[in-house]
Amino acid sequence: MEELIGTQRPARRILDPDEAIAVLERVVPGLVTLRRQNPAVFDWRAVEEEAGSALPSDFTSLAEWYPAFGLDDFLGVMLPWPGEEAVRVEAADTPSERWHSDYPADLRPAELTSTTLIPWGDSAEGDQFFWSVLGDDPEHWPVTVCSRNGPWWHYEGGMVQFLAELCAGALEPWALPPVKPEITGWAVEGGGWRQTA
Repeated sequence: MEELIGTQRPARRILDPDEAIAVLERVVPGLVTLRRQNPAVFDWRAVEEEAGSALPSDFTSLAEWYPAFGLDDFLGVMLPWPGEEAVRVEAADTPSERWHSDYPADLRPAELTSTTLIPWGDSAEGDQFFWSVLGDDPEHWPVTVCSRNGPWWHYEGGMVQFLAELCAGALEPWALPPVKPEITGWAVEGGGWRQTA
């Protein structure tokens, strides 16, 4: 059984997705070079049917303005590409397969064995980043971190706020290395990935 080591709380949870993205853009200034001129159009209904739930608005807003990206050659933020929603749904063997973690319950801390986890990021070293689906309001789902070293922990803010605070050094990284506020790669149309020089 893995260990749940604790919960970190932001001084103020940012519920407005535009405010959360603006904070992330200030902390990671290179991110704005990837910002689309106009928000991408997604069939969020198809994505949410696949996920089995509505998704947090900071995630959907970030996906509309940005492609998937990597931070500090470490943390990859998984964002869908516009127009590929139906392809992703058809590719899954079962509904929501792509979204729900296959982490076995016996490898989770006891507090999480009955909790649905939806992944939104991973690291180059095998760490995983989830939402813990607790309640019907995705705006209040906590971020859950599973370190490759075994410890699990929660952050009671949104995913975008988590990224900003992690890169700013405002969070104790608990079993993660410090993450520099540098964009080191991003998704490009056609399924490719571009690395910074």
